[in-house]
Amino acid sequence: MASEPRTYGAPFACAPGMRIEAHERLAALQFAQINTQLGKIEAMMERLEKRLWLTVYGVVAIILAQAVQSILNVAP
Repeated sequence: MASEPRTYGAPFACAPGMRIEAHERLAALQFAQINTQLGKIEAMMERLEKRLWLTVYGVVAIILAQAVQSILNVAP
C-alpha cells in the first residue's frame, strides 16, 4: 500500500495570517471608496467645465452683439 498524504480538513488559521487577510480586505475597501470618490470628483469637474464653457460663450456672444450693434448704429 502506498502512503497517501494526510489531509486534516481546513487549514489552520493563525493570528498573523488572519491579520494579513483583514488588512487586505481593508485595503480593498479603501481602494473601492477612493475609486468611488474619484468618479464623483470627475463628474463634478465635467459639470464645472461645461459651465465654464457656457460662460465663455456667453461673454463672447455679448461682445459680438455689442460690436454688431455699434456697427448698425454707425451705418444709416
